[in-house]
Amino acid sequence: MKIEVLGTGCAKCHKLYQLVETVVAELGVVAELSKIEKLEDIMKHGVAMTPALMIEGTVKAAGRIPKAAQIATWLKEAGA
Repeated sequence: MKIEVLGTGCAKCHKLYQLVETVVAELGVVAELSKIEKLEDIMKHGVAMTPALMIEGTVKAAGRIPKAAQIATWLKEAGA
């Protein structure tokens, strides 16, 4: 599963990345987690506000840090 955190490196972006890492580990999901930090690359995905979370190429959240339970739900849906 491909998971991407989009953000320019702000504190919220780092927090979202760490939260996703934690949820992935708790669920035991096999995932490729990466960061997209270049503004032009972020914009290519249609994201105007960061932090943002993409799972399997779909933007799930932008401009906010979703709750761990919501991230877990998205990961389970993507893995189904």
